[in-house]
Amino acid sequence: MVFFDPEMICTSHVERSNLSIRTFLRRMTRLCLGFSKKLENLKAAVALYFAHYNFCRIHGTLRVTPAMEAGLTDHIWTINELLLETA
Repeated sequence: MVFFDPEMICTSHVERSNLSIRTFLRRMTRLCLGFSKKLENLKAAVALYFAHYNFCRIHGTLRVTPAMEAGLTDHIWTINELLLETA
């Protein structure tokens, strides 16, 4: 079962995603001070980044959050709401 259209494959989307992750999650850059000593800490930081990216951050092209566009929520989450949901 194919979940994507092979004609729509584009490396620029992956590169843009990688740049956003490196910009907002400094532990993913080389020679940074914010590294994770434990794998579980790195997993938690990445999960928190993606939750914020999808539920709290308004995207310019969508004018809403990706979660709102996908129909997962009907409002923009606050940071407080995000942290209470993940706890």
